[in-house]
Amino acid sequence: QVQLVESGGGLVQPGGSLRLSCAASGSIFSIYAMGWYRQAPGKQRELVATITSGGSTNYADSVKGRFTISRDNAKNTVYLQMNSLKPEDTAVYYCNTIPRLGGDYWGKGTLVTVSS
Repeated sequence: QVQLVESGGGLVQPGGSLRLSCAASGSIFSIYAMGWYRQAPGKQRELVATITSGGSTNYADSVKGRFTISRDNAKNTVYLQMNSLKPEDTAVYYCNTIPRLGGDYWGKGTLVTVSS
């Protein structure tokens, strides 16, 4: 089964930046699209950004112009560069393959807290 390990979260001030990483297992990582999701307390998990195997990207309206998703297939890793962070970006951030290879499986996520 797929293994997903998110890292890079932490406490950052509004307007600051953070770079998240997601290390994925599997030799076929490069053929799948990847997505970053986030879940704030009391809210549903939402899709934030996607990147196809060919590098095409899409973003939720709430993060357009501020977040950038990228991938390094040689390292089986997907990144999320987050700039101009806002308090409403506070959430646990998760990555996953698209489609989800592990069914209900999600990694532990990484917590991003934007606060002064």
